[in-house]
Amino acid sequence: MRSKNYGDDVLAGDWRRPRKGQIPEIPAEPGLVAEDPDSGFCGAVVACDKFGVTLEDRFGKRRVFPLTKAGFLIDGKPVTLVRPAAAPAAPARSASGSIAVRGLRAQVAKESRIYVEGLHDAELVEKIWGHDLRVEGVVVEYLEGVDDLPAIVEEFAPEEGRRLGVLVDHLVEGSKESRIAARVSSPHVLVTGHPFIDIWEAVKPAAVGIPAWPRVPRGLPWKEGVVEALGWNCETGAAWKRILGSVTTYTDLEPALLGRVEELIDFVTAPAQS
Repeated sequence: MRSKNYGDDVLAGDWRRPRKGQIPEIPAEPGLVAEDPDSGFCGAVVACDKFGVTLEDRFGKRRVFPLTKAGFLIDGKPVTLVRPAAAPAAPARSASGSIAVRGLRAQVAKESRIYVEGLHDAELVEKIWGHDLRVEGVVVEYLEGVDDLPAIVEEFAPEEGRRLGVLVDHLVEGSKESRIAARVSSPHVLVTGHPFIDIWEAVKPAAVGIPAWPRVPRGLPWKEGVVEALGWNCETGAAWKRILGSVTTYTDLEPALLGRVEELIDFVTAPAQS
């Protein structure tokens, strides 16, 4: 005679057909402990695919079992193990780190513009922020220098809804570029820049595979001096292709450039004040 009624043996009779309710379906997530009642093998889930689930016992032994209905026990109760739902795919990112817009169609360009000093600046901005700019309908143009910036701004005729953002190289206190930028005064124009002598320096040395950007003595052409110091034995155009080719995402650029370009994009795409 039993002193206590613990119910029938769980393995007695057809245990795969419980008297009440449906057999629950449990995702075979890694770490879930389950038992195969036929063999008595008990272990944690380490893998699960269309071929079955792999359990590993406390001794490190692994066995693969088919995903049959009510094929396992968890805490002594029959369950059906199923493949875990696939994690949602992360949204695609553009080179700038923003969420990429799929099926993007070119739109009519806004009147607002971003000006940069030279061709290399424009190519770098296009490579990293090109997707974002096409989403916003903003065109980037290069100036071949900023010596005539005040006249260029006047010719552009900025106004509300027609903004101008300008990215200047070597915009540091006391520089020629800073004095030129100070002559531009308009609420519809934002002149900002990075501290580097040339846009080349805005690319992180590690991305290019060099320890640091060389120091070029004052009075010598900077780009030619860099190429010579690095021993690349090529023209500056070929050197720039090498540098640009080493850039794939925003992480390859210095924060001092990233922040300024993002600031310009925000400025020229800001909604017009009513």
